[in-house]
Amino acid sequence: MNTPNKQNPSAGFKDDRLFRKLRHGTGKAIADFGLIAKGDRIAVAVSGGKDSYTLLLLLEELRRRAPVPFELIAVNIDSGYPGYRTDVIEDFLRKNGFSYRMVPSEHFDIIKEKRRPGSSYCSICSRLKRGALYEAAQALGCNKLALGHHREDFIETLLLNQFFVGSLKSMSASMLADNGIITVIRPLVYLAEEDIMSFSRQAQLPVVCCSCPVSGTADMQRKRMKQLLEELQATIPHVKNSLLKALSNVHPRHLLDTSLCRDAAGSGDTATRHANPAVLADPDSPVCQKIVAE
Repeated sequence: MNTPNKQNPSAGFKDDRLFRKLRHGTGKAIADFGLIAKGDRIAVAVSGGKDSYTLLLLLEELRRRAPVPFELIAVNIDSGYPGYRTDVIEDFLRKNGFSYRMVPSEHFDIIKEKRRPGSSYCSICSRLKRGALYEAAQALGCNKLALGHHREDFIETLLLNQFFVGSLKSMSASMLADNGIITVIRPLVYLAEEDIMSFSRQAQLPVVCCSCPVSGTADMQRKRMKQLLEELQATIPHVKNSLLKALSNVHPRHLLDTSLCRDAAGSGDTATRHANPAVLADPDSPVCQKIVAE
């Protein structure tokens, strides 16, 4: 693992209005959902896209301002797609003084061999990459894995599950992984994709293409959801924020799932947020509480 120097990668734009807006939203999510606690060692997934670069920069800036210590380690998984510029990503991480681990894999060869005709390319790729991230995080002694999903990712996933799966679910801001060891956190939940895109261009982040062989043609259903949201936003400007708010404003008594706990329904309309007791037991856990208002 490469070790960092002491420079501040956000020094050039930390006082910029847009960066401060993004920092505020990230800090608020960390405080609202108890995403980071004192002593956490967090693996930050960095793919070379705008979202993961922005996530890493924001978490590093908040780490420097936080009242309690925690660690960040950038992790890149190379799926083995021809043309994927891991050298550009590593150069960014090294020049900006991040601790990081570059993880090569043979995912591309596995996908070519194992994928069934007609099955989703993205699905098997994401499962392999997530497994590799969990494994790398454990090997690095991390207890959490930070992913760069933003507001639109949460909303689009909500719509996809309703339209195509018949399920009322999206993503969680904090969730224990299937391995029962790593907690997955998504600190960008409140951030708008358009703001991340603007910051990425402004900061001239070295975004690299994933080089996936089906890039641009896969995941058409998600693209349909994105287009639908844009059309709705033209006449309902607040629709995205409203849909995101709906995920934290659940009324179990007004749903049709008979497995919902009767006691929970009887205690009030709004469901109680399920938090990690181990995290909330630490009074220092909302490490960004002091800086959210800045």
